[in-house]
Amino acid sequence: MSTSKSQFIREYQRASKSPWDDNSTILLLADVDEASTSDLIELSFSHYIYMHRDRVGSVLGISISKQLFDDNPDFSGRYLDGVEMYAFLLLYIEQIKEFCHLFSAEFEAIFLTKPTTFFSYAEESWLEIIEKS
Repeated sequence: MSTSKSQFIREYQRASKSPWDDNSTILLLADVDEASTSDLIELSFSHYIYMHRDRVGSVLGISISKQLFDDNPDFSGRYLDGVEMYAFLLLYIEQIKEFCHLFSAEFEAIFLTKPTTFFSYAEESWLEIIEKS
């Protein structure tokens, strides 16, 4: 695996501002600069979703950009967990799937499957969780 800095997964070097005792994040969605001329994918962060994980990789919740929160004012805040997290992820699942495809190798190293496969099963599971609540 490459030793270069990842845009997709990040282990904290300092304390997180999130409400959780998290250790790393996985970037599920960000704006991609289509005009980029380098091999490195250039991202901007007016629209983003981060998955927050603890030291052993368990998901604690997600954080969303101010713009995504402003676009979805029915949610309780910019840090979401539980059923509210699943509902928000379902709103953006197609964009998340496309974005994660850009980082397929890293995604497969973490989740042991392709993003399209993972999110197809995740969507079904998340819908069941929401229906039960």
